Amino acid sequence: MPGLELLTGFVTEPGTTLTALTMASGNSLTIRNATRDSKISLIQVWVDSQAAGIFRVRSPQLHDNVQGLRFRHVLSEVDPLMADGFAQPLKAQDTLVAELSGSATAGDIETACLLVYYADLPGINGRFIAPDALAERTCNILTIENTLSLGTSAGYSGEEAINAEFGLLKANTDYAILGYHVSAECAAIRYRGIDFGNLGLGGPGNEASKQLTGNWFARLSRRHNLPLIPIFNSANSAGVLVDGAQDENGDDVTLTTILCQLDIEGT
Repeated sequence: MPGLELLTGFVTEPGTTLTALTMASGNSLTIRNATRDSKISLIQVWVDSQAAGIFRVRSPQLHDNVQGLRFRHVLSEVDPLMADGFAQPLKAQDTLVAELSGSATAGDIETACLLVYYADLPGINGRFIAPDALAERTCNILTIENTLSLGTSAGYSGEEAINAEFGLLKANTDYAILGYHVSAECAAIRYRGIDFGNLGLGGPGNEASKQLTGNWFARLSRRHNLPLIPIFNSANSAGVLVDGAQDENGDDVTLTTILCQLDIEGT
């Protein structure tokens, strides 16, 4: 079954030196062991940095193990860096090398994120839908707010259930996550739950580009011609967890998740 996984790592005051990421708890740069010959793709990367620098991802399994994917990033622009709609094929069990440069200021935390797609990952039962199929089943559009108290020590923090503050979802009903808005910049927003195969999936915390994040999953799905819009059932909403990744400044984020309520299939 398909899976979508957000991988987040960070470095502290690297300056101009390309420094290997320290991965957030639960994340690894070793690609999971998917079904043989099934599609695995790196579909997007981004950086939240306090100074301009370089983000590099390399491996012997990529084009080369010297530069591979090398992107220049700028201060405080949490934007996708890969060409829209074009994915980098990955190999099961390959270990990527991800390195980041940025601020040399003492204590500054720089963060980089990778989003990996698995077409068939044993033991993972993620639920996803494509935009056209979703359009045929949409009953209502709605939003849910969460207040994420993000920490100051990098990695993921601020976790709470998606229904912790707005407990208005209809019983035993499917909802699709189109995208989200954030009130303040952060490196990433992440969603986890049984409906997503217990993998964390998400996108950049760009507060200045609501048209980018507001249809983040729908946009990915259209660009890659894959069902990438995650679905969860309201019966599981207490176990749908949201959190984020932030730098040492620890700005809290109001997260607005944009949802579609799905009609019963075929009605």
